[in-house]
Order: sequence, then structure tokens, then C-alpha cells
Amino acid sequence: MSWLQALVLGLVQGLTEFLPVSSSAHLRITSTLFFGNDAGASFTAVIQLGTELAVLIYFAKDIGRFISAWFRGLFSAEARKEKDYRLAWYVIIGSIPISVLGYIFKDEIRTSARNLWITATMLIVFGLLLGLADQLAKHARSELTMKDAIGMGFAQALALIPGVSRSGGTLTAGLFLGLDRAAAARYSFLLAIPAVFGAGIFSIPDVLERGGPNDASIPQMIVATVLAFAVGYATIAWLLKYVSKHSYSAFVWYRVMLGIVLMGLLSTGLLPAT
Repeated sequence: MSWLQALVLGLVQGLTEFLPVSSSAHLRITSTLFFGNDAGASFTAVIQLGTELAVLIYFAKDIGRFISAWFRGLFSAEARKEKDYRLAWYVIIGSIPISVLGYIFKDEIRTSARNLWITATMLIVFGLLLGLADQLAKHARSELTMKDAIGMGFAQALALIPGVSRSGGTLTAGLFLGLDRAAAARYSFLLAIPAVFGAGIFSIPDVLERGGPNDASIPQMIVATVLAFAVGYATIAWLLKYVSKHSYSAFVWYRVMLGIVLMGLLSTGLLPAT
């Protein structure tokens, strides 16, 4: 892997991880279109550690409260009534589907699921679903329930397929369940932490196994991850402010157009599907 590719992919990861446009799809497309190869699911998982570190720092006070409330609730019935205690459990329970399915289908995720025809289709289909949810949703609630946690957890698991979008899937589910845009986005950020950190740490040994034609060096991975962190932190702040005043229509149109363009490139042979 060249240094230019590592820097570009770190930038793309930071820009797209929290937007409902599928960071894995953008990394897959960018790597193949401009550099002639697929950086791979393992490299993607590792540099996502940078963006999830941005979530940890941005929501550090909230996360500290959740952890403290969770531990208090283990020993105190009174503490179990706290909102932060319940939310901590919602994050844990919502993370189970993607953890289990990610382990079961890890080989397919790294191979057949990365076909660009699948990516293009998922960009369009789940983009339209996001638009439908945004238009039909009541946006009535800001407080989560166990039903929301389970529904958004299974939606997050769909993001194992490039093109679905982890944030897009969870936001779509949250909106259909009746959450307002800000509440759905906030929980989407928190829900990503266990799953993405787990996937990233689990994938480090795979990336460190040298010998492939597109291997990234350790310095390249570190720099790409740091860049993803810096850009991702700024993206979180921007998105939370944006969704408080705007719909997701711009992202819906972008996803659909990108999917159509990608299908055109694949149909003409200008871009290989695998």
C-alpha cells in the first residue's frame, strides 16, 4: 500500500463513518477505483478504531456516567431505576447481534460480501429506506426503550454488508421506531463503540500478517487511524448539529446517485466487481 492510499483511506473513513452513507462502501470503492485494489475488510476494521476513539472522547462524560451507573446498578436496586443504567444495558444488548453474526459470517464478510454489485444495490435500497423512515417517522420520542435497542442492534448487524451503512441502518430503524433524529443519532454513535472496537482489535492480527501485494505497513496503519480519528471527531460535532435542523434527504439522494454511478461503472467494465 502506498502512503497516498493510506492517507486517502484514513480521510475517507473519518468523513464517512458517522454519516449514513456507508464508510465500508466508500473505502471499498475509493481503494478499487483510484488505487486498483481492495484494501480489505481487516484494514477497514482497524482504521475504524480511530473513529471510535473519537466517539469515546466526544462522549467521554456521558460514557463515564453510563459505566458508573451500570456498576452501581449491579449492587443497588435504587440505582437500577436510573436512566443511565438502562441506557448502558441498551448499548450492551444492542451490540450482541453484530458481534454474533460478525463472528459466524466472518469469512463471507471478507470475501463474497465485498462484491461491488452488492455494495451498489445496498447503497440504493437502504438509502431509499432511510428516506422513507425520515418522511414517515413520527420523531416523537427522545428516550430509548429495550425495543429500540434490540431493533437498532439488529439493524446495525446489517452493516456487515458494505453499502448498508452502520449509522444508516441504525438511524433508519430508530426513526421507524419513533425516535427523533437527534436521539437516534446519539444512540447510533454509542452503539458503535463495542462492536467496532471489537472488530478492529480482532482484525489487527490479520493486518499484521505480511506478504500480500496490498499490505499496509504498521506506520501507515497508525497514520491512517490517527487521521480517521481527527476527521471523525469533527464529523460527529457537525452531524449532531445538522440533524437537529435538517432531514436526511441529502444523504438519501447521495446514496442513490452513488449506487447508480457505481452500477454504471461495473456494467461498462470500468470497475471490477471483485
